[in-house]
Amino acid sequence: MTDKILQLKEIIENSQKVVFFGGAGVSTESNIPDFRSEKGLYSTKEKYGHQPEFLLSIQCLSANPELFFRYYKENLIYRDALPNKAHKALAKMEENGKLTAVVTQNVDGLHQDAGSKNVFELHGANARHYCVKCAKKYDLDYILRGDLIPKCDCGGMVRPDVVLYGEQLDDNVVTGAVNAIRGADCLIVGGTSLAVYPAAGLIQYLPEGVTLVLINKSTTPYDNHANLIIRDSIGAVLGAVQS
Repeated sequence: MTDKILQLKEIIENSQKVVFFGGAGVSTESNIPDFRSEKGLYSTKEKYGHQPEFLLSIQCLSANPELFFRYYKENLIYRDALPNKAHKALAKMEENGKLTAVVTQNVDGLHQDAGSKNVFELHGANARHYCVKCAKKYDLDYILRGDLIPKCDCGGMVRPDVVLYGEQLDDNVVTGAVNAIRGADCLIVGGTSLAVYPAAGLIQYLPEGVTLVLINKSTTPYDNHANLIIRDSIGAVLGAVQS
């Protein structure tokens, strides 16, 4: 093990309330593309004529649902994706009583698939869908086997239970995430540049003096506040810590 991996292992061993905050970099290691990357933005603009921020907005869903659902079904659903080393390591940490919560910006549900129980999905989950008219709930199978624009029995449109651009985060989810971070004695941030707000702003709730670990391949605005920075794959790092 490298010195930094050993240092992280020691931090976790000496902590009792670890919270993990993760972004797209956690899912990319399960072969789910990050569409905010330069390559992803370019290919999306070429194919769909718009940036992902518009295609995944409430404005697009309202004005052009055909385009919204075409992009959504082709780019946000990866049914063959499996939990990677990071997901599995975090689930193991929770099982061992070290990890109190996972706060994620991802919508793929892989943390739960790996076994994590206390997960705050800031942007919702693409496994869940509901009717905008009567609120009846539908699963992913219903969305994929039906028409391009899924319809409820009542005739209303069925949309994904994800937070679109232009929408507010769920107050209950945010409150749960904030309380978890406030109660942490160690916050591990992985796979995110901490540039997407309001989700990235949650790190501001970390109490002063609490250990902050950043695991990301690029720099973040919080590098100067971190006790430990590891520039490596989140899966490789957490997998090595739990091995």
